[in-house]
Amino acid sequence: MTRSYRPGLGAFIFFSIAFMLGVYFTFAAVQGDYGLFRRVEIASERDALSRDLTQLSDEIARMENLTRRLSDTYLDLDLLDQQARSVLGMIRSDEIVIR
Repeated sequence: MTRSYRPGLGAFIFFSIAFMLGVYFTFAAVQGDYGLFRRVEIASERDALSRDLTQLSDEIARMENLTRRLSDTYLDLDLLDQQARSVLGMIRSDEIVIR
């Protein structure tokens, strides 16, 4: 009595479910909310925000410098003259305006 071994339906279902779970977890690891693509996207957003922060810090430092130069304790006459011209639209009597 020789009996040939043939896997049953249960083994096929078990390996099919194991394969599907493997595919699902692989997909989730790559494209899920905490996957590799999301991680790269977050790193790129972090770099862009760091550049914005640096740019805004430079602008704040420039504005603080201008504010200090127009304060009561330190008055820069050239800056005051420039601001008065730009805000009031005035010129000195010895200047020529070309339009």
